[in-house]
Amino acid sequence: MGKTRTRHQHGRVVVVTGASGGVGRATARAFAARGDKVALLARGRKGLAAAADDVRQAGGEALVIGVDVSDATAVDAAAQQVVDTFGHIDVWVNNAFTGVFAPVTEVAPDEFRRVTEVTYLGFVFGTRAALRHMLPRDRGTIVQVGSALAYRGIPLQSAYCGAKHAIQGFNESLRCELLHARSRVRTTMVQMPGLNTPQFDWVLNRMPGRARPVAPVYQPEVAARAIVHAASHARRREYWVGGSTAATLVANAVAPGVLDRYLARTNFDAQQEKGPHDGPANLWAPADGPHGDDFGAHGRFDDEAVGGGPQQWVSRNRGWAGAVLTVGAGVLAARKLVGRR
Repeated sequence: MGKTRTRHQHGRVVVVTGASGGVGRATARAFAARGDKVALLARGRKGLAAAADDVRQAGGEALVIGVDVSDATAVDAAAQQVVDTFGHIDVWVNNAFTGVFAPVTEVAPDEFRRVTEVTYLGFVFGTRAALRHMLPRDRGTIVQVGSALAYRGIPLQSAYCGAKHAIQGFNESLRCELLHARSRVRTTMVQMPGLNTPQFDWVLNRMPGRARPVAPVYQPEVAARAIVHAASHARRREYWVGGSTAATLVANAVAPGVLDRYLARTNFDAQQEKGPHDGPANLWAPADGPHGDDFGAHGRFDDEAVGGGPQQWVSRNRGWAGAVLTVGAGVLAARKLVGRR
């Protein structure tokens, strides 16, 4: 039994969008460590080249494809290139995104449009490209990299929160359609906490201080492990990563109005720290383009980021015991959150 599972799960063909840095970079390495063939999709050059080296060093085979996921035709062409090279697609991970840290009134219309095109429509176009090749084979898995912000909007990230909410609704519709068709193609979503990635140095930022994730902060490898696990256990509709994600989602379900007030009071300061924001904004062009740098998977928060926690184990395990433990942990954290109002 164990040998059969290994044979089916290892050596897959995996596509990762946003693979040049952050969660995408860590995820590509994690799949490569299993012996998978990994197609790396992103706009940047230096990050993609370094990601390909990471994949090969980890034991996988890399295919680099430069693409802007907001271009549906280009995404379709990228998927075809993967099939032409590796024969098929087993797993497609939608992860690419961009964002703006600013009040709603300070985000320009074209900036809202750009964030939506990359962060939401990029997932739609990637999903459609994957389905085009998976449905005829009646097999394959699509993993949508989500966020606690897919359920709970926070101040200063309206464009990103809106896009993540849209992904959630899109994925639920798709899942229902696949179930109706009794398809063996699966889709699942992994909801993420604050992560130690380079994005906070390259987002467009109009806050007074330097952008940062809301604590507690997790390492991108935590996200990568969850994505790899979800790809192999895609009957679950979604996974929650990190106790802070569970606490946020439970609190939002129990007392959303109270959470509004709590976030209004705390999250302006929680998303920034002292110092100038002088990184390259990647909204319109990649931060790791021809004249940029390779940013890797980690951001500048290694000193505070944690590598895991019990909630991740609970989220992976099925059954009533796992569900009770997950919700129980979230309720306890939510009570503490609400108690701060």
